[in-house]
Amino acid sequence: MRSAESNDPPISVVGRVAAVLGALEGADTPLGISELATRTGLAKGSVHRLVGQLVDERLLERTPDGRLVLGVRLFEIGSSVPLPRSLSQVARPLMVDLHQATERQVHLATLDGIDVVYIEIVRGQGPRLTSQVGGRLPAHATGVGKAMLAYSPRAVLAQRVEAGLPAMTPRTLVTPGALARNLQDIRTEGTSYDHEESHVGVSCVAAPVFGADSKIRAALSVTGPTQRMDLQRLGVAVRTAAFAISRQLRDADL
Repeated sequence: MRSAESNDPPISVVGRVAAVLGALEGADTPLGISELATRTGLAKGSVHRLVGQLVDERLLERTPDGRLVLGVRLFEIGSSVPLPRSLSQVARPLMVDLHQATERQVHLATLDGIDVVYIEIVRGQGPRLTSQVGGRLPAHATGVGKAMLAYSPRAVLAQRVEAGLPAMTPRTLVTPGALARNLQDIRTEGTSYDHEESHVGVSCVAAPVFGADSKIRAALSVTGPTQRMDLQRLGVAVRTAAFAISRQLRDADL
């Protein structure tokens, strides 16, 4: 007789762990065992056993009602990743300066495959936006993502298009032609704009950050409620800060 676990997708233990962590990463609220099983396609019994081990290792934590969230140890591991940490260390003081000058939320993000990952955020006193360190979004739907796609190898853009251009809002660029034209504008101006393309009511202006090898390394942005964003004026400040970070990365040979 086949066990319940034999109905799981044919993936390795590492793959199962990644599936569980990925499901929780993309969740807005804590998840229970049944919800994790549904989202991962794994058998409920398999998820239960795997979750128990991950909790023991502090990779997951239980909420008071028994549901699950990502554990503190994941943050500890993530903070030791060499490149983003070095990048954050260089960028953080300039991000604070940019925040003080603009009074807006400041993001630093890198490209992971065809998605953006936020690695540093300086928040303001205004409305709290939903972005978080470690959060992911499709690159084509964000100012930072488009700033990086514009200067990435063509193969990266092709992969994003092949995977699809999902609409995050009614204003997301969802056709390859519209996205290509926008990326050309970004290369011409050196600035990327997100006009409520990732979140309704929120806009941002972003600029690319380059490493010592002159290749795209990250992107910097200023974000806030659309009605409070003078994108053209803020664009000058963002470009200046991104250039300063790029220069420091070059000087540090990063």
